[in-house]
Amino acid sequence: MKKLYTLICLLGVVGFGYGQDQGILTGLEEKAAFYGTISKQIWSNPELGYLETESSTLLQKTLQDAGFAVKAGVADIPTAFVAEYGQGSPVIGIMAEFDALPGVSQQAVPFREPVVEGGAGHACGHHLFGTASVAAGISVKEWMEQNNIQGTIRVYGTPAEEGGGGKVYMARAGLMDDVDAMLHWHPGSQNAAGAYSSLANISTKFRFYGEASHAAAAPERGKSALDGVEAMNFMVNLMREHVPQETRMHYVITRGGEAPNVVPAFAESYHYVRHPDAQVVKEIFKKMVDAAEGAAQGTQTRMEYEIINGVYNLLPNETLARVMHKNLELVGGVNYDREEKKFAEDIIGTFPAGVKASPEDAAKIAPFMVSEKGSGGSTDVGDVSWLVPTAGLGAATWVPGTSAHTWQAVAAGGMSIGQKGMMVAAKTLALTAADLFKNPEVTKAAKEELTRRQGEGFEYEALVGNRTAPLDYRK
Repeated sequence: MKKLYTLICLLGVVGFGYGQDQGILTGLEEKAAFYGTISKQIWSNPELGYLETESSTLLQKTLQDAGFAVKAGVADIPTAFVAEYGQGSPVIGIMAEFDALPGVSQQAVPFREPVVEGGAGHACGHHLFGTASVAAGISVKEWMEQNNIQGTIRVYGTPAEEGGGGKVYMARAGLMDDVDAMLHWHPGSQNAAGAYSSLANISTKFRFYGEASHAAAAPERGKSALDGVEAMNFMVNLMREHVPQETRMHYVITRGGEAPNVVPAFAESYHYVRHPDAQVVKEIFKKMVDAAEGAAQGTQTRMEYEIINGVYNLLPNETLARVMHKNLELVGGVNYDREEKKFAEDIIGTFPAGVKASPEDAAKIAPFMVSEKGSGGSTDVGDVSWLVPTAGLGAATWVPGTSAHTWQAVAAGGMSIGQKGMMVAAKTLALTAADLFKNPEVTKAAKEELTRRQGEGFEYEALVGNRTAPLDYRK
C-alpha cells in the first residue's frame, strides 16, 4: 500500500504539465456544444439493446471523422465496434454505452410527460455515456498527435448494457486481451471516482409448455403453463429465507396466457439473481433451476430456460481509481445557472418524502472511497474488470437525489444539466488516459493489483456460458 501512495504522489508531481492539462480541458470545452448535439440526437431516438443501429452509427462516424480506424460488427454483434488510433503500447481503452430502456419515455421537462406513452427512454443516461467516451477518446488522440505520444487509444462501442451483456461477448472474444488499462464512467446524481464493486448477476427466462384447453368446458384436458410459472415463482420466493442476506432476486411474468377461458399452453417468467460474489450467484441460480424443474414436474408441464445475461461483480482497482479521482477533483463538479437551478428544484419537488437533496450538491466531489463488497446494481463492466485493470467514475448528469431508471433521469439527461455532467466525465476520462500514457509505472502497478485481487489460479469463465449474444432479447 505504501508503494501505491508513493506512486500516486509522484504522479501528481511529475505528471504532464499544467499547460497540457489545460489544452485537453480547453479543447473539450470548445467542443461542448458539438458533443451536446450528438448526445441530444441519441436521446431523441432511444434505441434498445442490440437495436442501437443509428446511435452506434453516429458515434462511429464521429470517431472516423476524427481520424480513428473503426471496425464495426465485432464479436458478431452488429452494433458493437472498436475504434483505434496509434500503435503499440501502452493500449488504453475507453468504453462507450448507448442503449436505452423500455417504458420510460419522457420529455426534457421537470414533470411527468412522456414523448411516446410506453416508449423507450434514456433513463440510465447512456446517450451521455457514449458521447462523453467518444469525446474523451478524440481529445486524447489530438493530444497524442500534438505531443508525439506513442501508444494506442481505443474506444469500445459496447451495446446492450441493460441486461444484454454486450461487453461480456466482446471480452470473451478477446477484443480486450492486450489492453493495459480500461476506463469508463456512468451518469449519476453525484460526482465520484472511487474503487467500488457491484453485484454479480445471472438473468434467465424460464419457459413452460403445457396443453391448451377450454378452461370451463374441458379443464381436465389442459395442462397450464402458467401454473408452472406460478409454482416456480412461489418456490423461488420461499428461497429468499434461505440465501445469503446480500442476495437480490426479482422477476416479472413476461407471458401469462392469452385469455382467462383458455388454459395457457405457454408462459414465461424473467428472473434475476444477484450477489456480491459471482460464485454464490452460480450456486443460487442452480437452486432456481431446481425449483423450475420441480414446478414443471408438479404441474405436468415442460420447462426450458435460457440464460439471457450473466455478469461478474466489479473488481476494484485502487491504483487506477486514485488517478481518476485526482483528475475529477481537478475538473470539478457541475454548476447550475439560474434556469438549471429552477429545473433542479422542480425535479427535487417530485421526489418521495425523505429524500434530501440540493441543486448545489451537483458541484461537489465525493470523497475517495474503497468498497470491496458490491451493492446496488450490476454491470457488464464487471467481466472486463476481471481481465483488465479498470477504473470508472460517476458524474452528476442528473439532478442530485435522482434515482436511475426514472423519468427524472431522462428529463435531466435531455437538457443542459445532463450535458454539463457529460463534459465533466469526458474531461476526467481524457486527463486520466493522458496520465496513463505518460506514466507507465501506474499501469504496471494496476496490473499487479489486478493479479492480486484475481487470486491464485483465476481463470475467466463467462457466466453466460458458450451462448451467442441474445440479439433479440428486446424484441
